[in-house]
Amino acid sequence: MEKKLSHIDASGNATMVDVSKKEASVRTAMATGTVLFPEAVFKSLTDQDFIGKKGSIVQTAVIAGIQGVKKTAELIPLCHQINLSKINIEIVAGKNQFLISCTVKCNEKTGVEMEALTGVSVAALTIYDMCKALSQDIVIENIQLEQKTGGKHDFQR
Repeated sequence: MEKKLSHIDASGNATMVDVSKKEASVRTAMATGTVLFPEAVFKSLTDQDFIGKKGSIVQTAVIAGIQGVKKTAELIPLCHQINLSKINIEIVAGKNQFLISCTVKCNEKTGVEMEALTGVSVAALTIYDMCKALSQDIVIENIQLEQKTGGKHDFQR
């Protein structure tokens, strides 16, 4: 099977994929990412139960990630607007880091990979925003798709 870019037409122009003839099916995607902190900064956050001047860092990031998922079609120009069935964002503290995962589910003609990746990205950016007063040496890394189901091909990292 020859692979080609699905958002570029024969003339090289950007185009939205036509999904009108596809069958709707249950589709899921899960993405992850990490926010790394200097050790002293993370200890300070831990000592404060991850509550900053702007409120709960984790809960604010979860809500922001959910909002990001819902706005993916507004942010990524060639994404379809889709009805979402479920969004779950988990943020877990690790060793000097937050581990973020976002799972998205729908029953549609196109998948939710971009939505899951957007959810992780917005949650990570929110954590950065809430913590940047303590350090600009915070690193967001490894945002990636872990799995997807539904559509032509399933994927598992």
